[in-house]
Amino acid sequence: MSADPVTELEAELVDLWRRGRIQSRQRARSIHPKLDPACYPLLMILARSDAVPMSTLVAKLGVEKSTLTRQIDAVVRLGLVERSPDPQDARARLVALTDPGRVQVAEVRESAIASWRERLSRWDPQDVRQLTMLLRRLADCTN
Repeated sequence: MSADPVTELEAELVDLWRRGRIQSRQRARSIHPKLDPACYPLLMILARSDAVPMSTLVAKLGVEKSTLTRQIDAVVRLGLVERSPDPQDARARLVALTDPGRVQVAEVRESAIASWRERLSRWDPQDVRQLTMLLRRLADCTN
């Protein structure tokens, strides 16, 4: 172990991101066998919302509009997502999960949450809250 806490943090984050990519790949395949794992974060954002403007998705995902368009095209072809006109802006499109997409994503998300509950079952709930707060702070300073 290094004496520098930031060096230790960086090493842990690299390992966590590696494990996260593996989990995202597995969860994406559980949603649909042909789902590109790169689309998994898009589906997770849509699962927490009704319909989202593409501009909001570009900002939340930190991707180029062309990349997002390709991802949305892919999940539309799989029947997981649909586009609709934005009633507030005729030039814009809203993106939302289809009903079957919402069901599939919810099942995988519930399974993931159950897995986290099991892994953290021996943790004090206050420690889980503290970890959540620290991860939010870390995310805020990386944007």
